[in-house]
Amino acid sequence: MEHVHIFDTTLRDGEQSPGFSMNTEEKLQLARQLEQLGVDVIEAGFPISSPGDLAAVRAVAAEIKDCRVAALARARQEDVDAALRGIEPAAKPRLHIFLATSDLHLKHKLRISRSEALAQITKAVAYGCAHCDDVEFSAEDASRTDLDFLFEAIEAAAAAGANVMNLPDTVGYTTPDEYGDMFRAARKHLAAYPKIIFSAHCHDDLGLAVANSLAAIAAGARQVECTINGIGERAGNASLEEIAVALQVRKSHYAVRTNISLEKIYATSRMLSAITSINVPPNKAVVGANAFAHEAGIHQDGILKNPLTYEIILPEKVGVPARRLVLGKHSGRNALRARLEELGYTTSDAELAECYGLATTRADAAKQVTDRDLLSIIHKVRRARTQAPARQTAAAGVTR
Repeated sequence: MEHVHIFDTTLRDGEQSPGFSMNTEEKLQLARQLEQLGVDVIEAGFPISSPGDLAAVRAVAAEIKDCRVAALARARQEDVDAALRGIEPAAKPRLHIFLATSDLHLKHKLRISRSEALAQITKAVAYGCAHCDDVEFSAEDASRTDLDFLFEAIEAAAAAGANVMNLPDTVGYTTPDEYGDMFRAARKHLAAYPKIIFSAHCHDDLGLAVANSLAAIAAGARQVECTINGIGERAGNASLEEIAVALQVRKSHYAVRTNISLEKIYATSRMLSAITSINVPPNKAVVGANAFAHEAGIHQDGILKNPLTYEIILPEKVGVPARRLVLGKHSGRNALRARLEELGYTTSDAELAECYGLATTRADAAKQVTDRDLLSIIHKVRRARTQAPARQTAAAGVTR
């Protein structure tokens, strides 16, 4: 199977989002974990943005050995020089140069013409290639760029020496079919450069970042740029864990592989949450608290009989300690019996029926039934059943 490179930009694009800023030691901690996770590229930062970010990029570059370390630069020599200083200590450095190519950005943000943009791309990429063997070019806002001009831009970058071509959906605007078509057309246009790796970088403004990334892979992209927990500008980036698991679960469909150690996903997600003090939503795919939690009785019964009935991947495969059968008003008797047995109580059918009635009443009042609630319920049921014969005997004695 062909290899899809996982380019993690948690330390750069993810860190740029409000509330997710990290200091150098935190970046190092997460970078070490990303290396163990098996990502191919760690984008460590945007060195021109501040002396602190430059220092952090250098620290990550000096320590990480098993994967590439990238630094971002605008298509300006001063940016490129700063990025080169950042990745100087790296065992496997990558220089990542970007320039917006959509008419909207050219006119209103950069205030340059298309011809000026092409000249900047050529000059910056050629300069970068003279100092680094691995140069990626990103056509910012590619998904809203006129296709003919996009092809001119990436051809200019390829001619100048770039070996990775990134076509970002910078504002989360495109759809999977459009994005896939763009990659197919771009690959065809650059057929004269067969060694170029095409890369996807998607944002989640319409909730399509992962779907668009997968569409790009299906269309021949062999690098995806993503973040842990999907953090990033605005609504975030494509989620690394969702892409990696999708490619594993649907391996026969996509016919590609990654180097991601799936069993380290959950720990990596939790590490990021601990560093930033921002937890993922409970319904977040793969790593959310409810991703492997089941409350509906029908689902719980299926899970107890065969987990694959309602889980497309086992929780331990992605490092989640265990699934949870949540006891609430929708739960069934089988889940209640199973949980009581886990707590050390084997129940008769009669006891279970009584426990179930009390548990349902408790769930209506408190939404969920905790283990403490269950212990109270089983003790109450058994005390009542033990005391009942004594009351009957006492009542018989009074009658006599």
